[in-house]
Amino acid sequence: MALTLGRKPGEKIYIVDSQGREIEIEVVKREEKLSNFTQLRISAPSEYQIIRGEIYEGSNSN
Repeated sequence: MALTLGRKPGEKIYIVDSQGREIEIEVVKREEKLSNFTQLRISAPSEYQIIRGEIYEGSNSN
């Protein structure tokens, strides 16, 4: 399943699992000078690992 959204600074997205645990993703700010750059704040329970895509994809390549 995939979902594509547009969000403005201060807006949030929540991901909730079947046990009610939630991951909160908030758009923190967008650099006007760098139009392709957005900062996110991710809050999740400690049992979840938060891994940047380039690191995760690199660790899974064989």
